[in-house]
Amino acid sequence: MRKLMLLFSLAFAVSLYAESPGYHVIQRIQVGGESGWDYLTVDGAAKRLYVSHATHVVVVDLAAGKVAGDIPGTSGVHGIALAPELGRGFISCGRADTVVIFDLKTLEVLDRAPAGSNPDAILYDPASSRVFAFNGRSHNATVIEAASGKVAGTIELDGKPEFARADGNGKVYVNIEDKSEVAEIDSHELTVTRRFPLAPGEEPSGMGFDIKHHRIYSGCGNKVMTVLDTETGKVIATAPIGEDCDGVGFDPGTGLAFASCGDGTLAVVQETSPGKFEVVETVTTQSESRTMTVDPTTHIVYAPAAEYTQPPAKATAGLRHRRKVIADSFSILVIGK
Repeated sequence: MRKLMLLFSLAFAVSLYAESPGYHVIQRIQVGGESGWDYLTVDGAAKRLYVSHATHVVVVDLAAGKVAGDIPGTSGVHGIALAPELGRGFISCGRADTVVIFDLKTLEVLDRAPAGSNPDAILYDPASSRVFAFNGRSHNATVIEAASGKVAGTIELDGKPEFARADGNGKVYVNIEDKSEVAEIDSHELTVTRRFPLAPGEEPSGMGFDIKHHRIYSGCGNKVMTVLDTETGKVIATAPIGEDCDGVGFDPGTGLAFASCGDGTLAVVQETSPGKFEVVETVTTQSESRTMTVDPTTHIVYAPAAEYTQPPAKATAGLRHRRKVIADSFSILVIGK
């Protein structure tokens, strides 16, 4: 009987191990420089990674594993959106209240479009051929015609927008952080069509989107990932994640969702049975490595990281203090199998 139980335990352990995706840090791409970062965007076809870096955007050649270019003059850069069919990229510049338009081949700045106050998350919607810059302070979205760079309109959001995704069929979804909800936008009519509460999730930031199954994954401030069904408008599941999540992604090739957290963890979430979502792996990354992007062509996750000085001895009540980045320690963690 003991032998049988031992064999069963071993078989169970092997089964658990086999089901683990096996993600870990496989490489580190050195970037250097000072200051922090926010979002990053991967272009799998071109094998490029666009990384926000305070006042400029660093362009990494993923095939070579090194920095290949730089786009300066993007003060307070938050995010980068790409329109490959137009050969254009778009950068939200939070301190300048503008969107920088650049050439994807040469990285040359082509134009600048006015935005609202503190444009943060940004995306390109291929269905409408428009760019949506989500303004954190003015609580609205500036919509730009991608081909001409002209402002097409402004959408009032009644709350602080965070990350957003498009379904490719004329719908754009954005997390509204201070309302703990997702707003659905008609990208042609430029109107908010529906709002979905994310309870028990609170203060959603990063977002991943399983377009095929109509599911939005939101990383929330109360250390949960919510799974929202956009057809029913209901949260169908939650999964526990780390603290200070600001980056979430979904890989349609593997069916895995990822949540990058500032406590130095990357949660890997999977639907293990119909309607049941579980953390199948927790990858150790680095403290403050809270944003990420996933390349659906290679299934590799990229997350920024840096070494820091110690935090201030005293923090002002109600204010959050980021630690200072040690010069030239900034790098990109390459997370794969």
